[in-house]
Amino acid sequence: MSDQVNNNATNQNQEPQAQFDIIRIYSKDLSLETPNSPAIFQDIWNPELKVEFDARPTRIDESKYEVCLRVTVTCQSKDKVAFICEVNQAGIFFIQNLPPDAVEYLLGATAPNILFPYARECISSLVSRASFPQLNIAPINFEAIFRARKAQLAQQQANAQNNANDQAPSTNEQ
Repeated sequence: MSDQVNNNATNQNQEPQAQFDIIRIYSKDLSLETPNSPAIFQDIWNPELKVEFDARPTRIDESKYEVCLRVTVTCQSKDKVAFICEVNQAGIFFIQNLPPDAVEYLLGATAPNILFPYARECISSLVSRASFPQLNIAPINFEAIFRARKAQLAQQQANAQNNANDQAPSTNEQ
């Protein structure tokens, strides 16, 4: 009995436990357009792919966030659009007792890394159902992208601060 009392006292004195959990992963929106079908199937296949993506976090409540990863693949062959496939893969994430920088990292790097394999599989499935050759999008390192964006933002803020200091009126009177 005294052990239980000691454990309860110890638990009450501890800092709240940091938590990150996946509540749900789901497809929010899917689309596939094949604007030049069936003529595109008659041409010699010489595909050029363009992949665009972004991730947008939205706060649901105090500890829940939705992150929506949009991946758009545009395929052209001989200056004709073969297909445009867009997937919005989303997830609801539980985040509690973490500092703002850690929350920002989880939403900007970790969550997109979790969502991307689902989006990639969706795109591959949609494209193959349209009878185009198998499409396997290369992995994307969202952590590196997140860190690069943070460094770029820090550099822009430093430049803006330096410009503001350079343009401030001088208080030296002669």
